[in-house]
Amino acid sequence: MSLLQEPLGSLHKRLKEKELTATDLVDASLARIQETDDKLGAFLKVDEEGARERAKKLDEAGNVLPLAALPMGIKDNISTQNVLTTAGSKILGEYTPVYDATVMEKLTHAGANMVGKLNMDEFGMGSSNENSGYYPVRNPWDLSRVPGGSSGGAAAAVAAGQVRFALGSDTGGSIRQPAAFCGVVGLKPTYGRVSRYGLIAFASSLDQIGPLTANVEDAAHVLEAIAGFDHRDSTSANVDTVQYSAALTGDIKGLKVAVPKEFLGEGVADGVKENVKQALKVFTELGAEVEEVSLPHAEYAVATYYLLSPAEASSNLARYDGVRFGTRVEGENLIDMYCRTRSAGFGDEVKRRIMLGTYALSSGYYDAYYVKAQKVRTLIQQDFEGIFNHYDVVVGPTSPTTAFKMGEKTSDPLTMYLNDICTIPVSLAGLPAISVPCGLADGLPVGLQIVGKPFDEAEVLKVAHAYEQHGERLVAPEIGGGAS
Repeated sequence: MSLLQEPLGSLHKRLKEKELTATDLVDASLARIQETDDKLGAFLKVDEEGARERAKKLDEAGNVLPLAALPMGIKDNISTQNVLTTAGSKILGEYTPVYDATVMEKLTHAGANMVGKLNMDEFGMGSSNENSGYYPVRNPWDLSRVPGGSSGGAAAAVAAGQVRFALGSDTGGSIRQPAAFCGVVGLKPTYGRVSRYGLIAFASSLDQIGPLTANVEDAAHVLEAIAGFDHRDSTSANVDTVQYSAALTGDIKGLKVAVPKEFLGEGVADGVKENVKQALKVFTELGAEVEEVSLPHAEYAVATYYLLSPAEASSNLARYDGVRFGTRVEGENLIDMYCRTRSAGFGDEVKRRIMLGTYALSSGYYDAYYVKAQKVRTLIQQDFEGIFNHYDVVVGPTSPTTAFKMGEKTSDPLTMYLNDICTIPVSLAGLPAISVPCGLADGLPVGLQIVGKPFDEAEVLKVAHAYEQHGERLVAPEIGGGAS
């Protein structure tokens, strides 16, 4: 077993008894990155010098903090002071923040040690991590397949044992879908539960930071560290947090589980359906009541999302003009400079979404598209509210398929967008959700999505942990193993 794959309790005990040091852990992480990342491409920047210096200080201070000395990777759209932060884009290729995001401040206070910045789809726009402005990430289970996106680097790094945990961001499924593809745990908290201060924006009403971990217990501990109100974030919710790890009792007897028929309908691969149905049997065996329900407006979720999120993106990304933000490409005049800067700095997917968003917000189309999409978003929220009047959690597949081949869907953006069909409705409703591994289909991981009521991450984690203890456990992949 890799040092970074030891149970958290065991690591804490060894650190406290000085059998193990923060330096030992960071050495193990850096060695694993050096051994595997030329194949995976999970990291855009490895901060070896900084990680070793932080480990030295942790050893001098003593390791008693909650996430003491644990090596972590941070998605490259989360600001890290004095460490290059590009959001996976060439236009931010020279951007080094002068401040830490709130989540970074909190994790540093908890004793975690960042070893580097993780690769991602540019500005979080993608479902495969093939849209990075630098190089794609590959799936540790099969190097010919995608890890999912946009937090593909985070999911791959955790699955490969390069770091103990990682932070990603989720707009329409960008934590949960790569977690499913890579066979790890990915948690999207309720919108407003975790501060977005320092997160480079894609779609501000949807973006949310969350952890990717090897197991549910680790996810609970990381959420304890990063959750909470932040006056610097106007969308931060002033809601009490709880000790999430204390909720992991394993007892879900009497739990009422809703399974939307739309999540197991047409387009969901047979292997995914079978694994999800086996997981539902585990819930029943543990004393939960499982019933089929309907999300009548779920079929409109993808269309709604791909009007609202590009509209917000076109507004957020307008600042990257070579004057206020972004690497400048000189031109003959101001307009020419704008055009050259954005043409060179933005990738195809970012340009596509800016164009979609600008169109949806333009005069004559705003009411027909953007306003109507906002109304449908409200209907989707109301669908979930109706279900949660009678049920405790909603369960289904995280993604309709397992990880697909590199290049398989890049020429068909619509097919790529449909990969988030199970995660997008949850994002539009702003609900907490977690993806946990629930077996293999053709040698590739399948994710089970558990959705909870607003700000009820404790229940989501409890249910996920109960399933994890009794469901099918995955063995860590050999890099490049898995399906042929």
